[in-house]
Amino acid sequence: MGKNKLARFAENKTLENVFQPTREEALNNHYLKGKWRSDVFKNEHPIVLELGCGKGEYSVGLARAFPDKNFIGIDIKGARFWFGAKEAIEGRLRNVAFLRTQIELVDCFFDHDEVDEIWITFPDPQIKYRRTKHRMTHPDFLERYKKILKKDGVIHLKTDSEFLHGYTLGLLQGAGHEIISAHHDIYGAPEYEPGTPLLREIKTYYEGLFSAKGKTITYTKFRLSNSSADPEK
Repeated sequence: MGKNKLARFAENKTLENVFQPTREEALNNHYLKGKWRSDVFKNEHPIVLELGCGKGEYSVGLARAFPDKNFIGIDIKGARFWFGAKEAIEGRLRNVAFLRTQIELVDCFFDHDEVDEIWITFPDPQIKYRRTKHRMTHPDFLERYKKILKKDGVIHLKTDSEFLHGYTLGLLQGAGHEIISAHHDIYGAPEYEPGTPLLREIKTYYEGLFSAKGKTITYTKFRLSNSSADPEK
């Protein structure tokens, strides 16, 4: 492990906007579950999660653009989101925080109806069949999201993977979830949904790399139904 990475891990422990619970703490009624607004943000504003946040570009960018919302970037790689955490502190953004944990534990940290919105930005598409359950739009993950999302909460998926884009659309249609918007190429299309915040304006590190290679960037916005049917079974 490089010295820079070790230094970031060490500094994360000192940053007031970074939370790094153990797995045991997550599984045993974590103290912030249901209390992010009152104990972390000190307000009653909506909570938005960025899952697999990487360097936290979306979390920070959206927090800067929407001071009346609270944003939480979640990733297991703390040395990456250190960049976003530092930028938020230096920019005096008090409406953004970072949580180091595995995405499959997300429902251990948030209570029912505590989350208003979720962003999934450039996740690993997990193309191999044996990795199906690791896809972040697999029904098992959607059930976790449903536990913490408000009834009318929405999920955004932004990816360069046409495979994951198609897989997700098919899954959503098969399970009866509501597809609000779907774009095969957000930069090539003349228009995109006006109500989607900063879809083109905020670019993650990986999005820049993918775009430079000529990959199209896809986008899906959807809302989960009350049904728990799994179209893959």
